[in-house]
Amino acid sequence: MADHELEPARADAPSRSERKAATRRVLLDAALTLVGEGRSFTSLALREIARQAGMVPNAFYRHFRSTDELGLELVEEVGITLRRLLREARQVELAQGDILRRSVRVYQAYVKANRLQFLFISSERSGGSRVLRLAIRNDVTHFTNEMAQDFRTLGLYRELPTARLQMVCGLIVMTMLAAATDILDLPPEQPLLEHEMAENFVRQLQIILLGAGQWKERPASHRP
Repeated sequence: MADHELEPARADAPSRSERKAATRRVLLDAALTLVGEGRSFTSLALREIARQAGMVPNAFYRHFRSTDELGLELVEEVGITLRRLLREARQVELAQGDILRRSVRVYQAYVKANRLQFLFISSERSGGSRVLRLAIRNDVTHFTNEMAQDFRTLGLYRELPTARLQMVCGLIVMTMLAAATDILDLPPEQPLLEHEMAENFVRQLQIILLGAGQWKERPASHRP
């Protein structure tokens, strides 16, 4: 082989798509790091994110057209993973109360392991970017409908019309989102506080589900 010819690529060298995915991940993590430092995601400029990632600003545009597009990817990845984890928790054959506790444990562990992502979600639910607010709202709706379908599959609350079951699941999801901030604010290495928080969370969900089980539609003539 002539000296100027290229040697064959190493078999274990990352592909172009793998390098691109790795760079996107660095940009996503850079944005989350800035959020973890107390910055609002909406206030971040792409130059700041690129600088945090150790890149020039033009490199940002090779992966995302705007900070909103980067934020949308963060919303999507949190939602997809969380729905999968909680779906798996609900599908384990346990008594209903045990399913609740298992789901709460899974959720607590996921929030703690993804602290920066949930700081981002908690902030942007009411943040300055309408695009991200709508994306989070759509993800909550998707999450709610999927939970209602799982309840149907498990044979729970069969007497509830679909719209009512979806409303009950919506209350559960909103309670979960509200609990995320409490989980994030929990001091580290406080197992008793964490257990108390988990039990309180379970009781809140039990109250919602108890109300769902007792729901009776009133005739239209008796409604106020």
